[in-house]
Amino acid sequence: MERKNIIVVGSTNMDMVVKTSHIPAHGETVLGGSFFMNPGGKGANQAVAVARLGGNAIFVSKVGNDVFGKQSFQLFDEEGINTKYIISDDELPSGVALITVDESGENSIVVAPGANANLLPQDIEPAITESQHAGVILLQLEIPIRTVQHAVQKASANGITVIVNPAPAAALSQELLSHIDIITPNCTEACRLSGIDVTDMETAKKAALEIKKQGVKNVVITMGPLGALVLADEVFTIVPATKVQAIDTTAAGDVFNGALAVALSEKKNLVNAVAFACEAAAISVTKLGAQSSIPYRNEVIIGKLALDT
Repeated sequence: MERKNIIVVGSTNMDMVVKTSHIPAHGETVLGGSFFMNPGGKGANQAVAVARLGGNAIFVSKVGNDVFGKQSFQLFDEEGINTKYIISDDELPSGVALITVDESGENSIVVAPGANANLLPQDIEPAITESQHAGVILLQLEIPIRTVQHAVQKASANGITVIVNPAPAAALSQELLSHIDIITPNCTEACRLSGIDVTDMETAKKAALEIKKQGVKNVVITMGPLGALVLADEVFTIVPATKVQAIDTTAAGDVFNGALAVALSEKKNLVNAVAFACEAAAISVTKLGAQSSIPYRNEVIIGKLALDT
């Protein structure tokens, strides 16, 4: 099967995770729990997801010239990710995320972006220009928005399918949105983009229509245990989620997006690609951590049929 290259442009962090009974309220100290460190960052998570799920991942990112940055290079190499376009920054440290996970698997995250904030438009230019046979580019919003804008416009002009995961939630210009082939907000992000409070499938449909009016070609709203809503070619499709016992939702959205990019790079239609992405994301929430929770291709099935069949 031909698999075109997938360029992932985004952040790399070291996640410092505390698993505890509940997420502290303002001014509250919670004793107890367990601590571990895990490589993360939305861009890195998505690049690892692409590689583990069978895609040819090219990662564009910026890390600090420090122990976390050096460790990131080593880990990406081990995952089979093309690291040619990852830059080591001598001025800023690697990004760090502080994550609290409660007993139900919900999380609260604070990110110190470090070198991620210094990923500039000129840094991503070589990957898009030099990469042969790139079919998909995947971006998030943990890097400067002007860099996202430049990458989206450049990739669109080169005929590369553009997927933007608008996380963390932010307002996006109509100019940027008009170059996006597929946008993948969750309920909170869809509300930010549309002005509509998304609480169920009916409000999700209204939000998707509003987002599409702004120029995006296709809208996929991820809705956790409810699955995902797809708006493509003026048609709505609800893709159900697999029922699982969630213990940590930290990287579920990143796994979804990486899986989506892989399926699209293999010429699957959007609805089938979303079904594969939902299955991969469901597996990820049954495990602790960000990259440690990302499944491999042979773990992900749709019913009893693998995506390959």
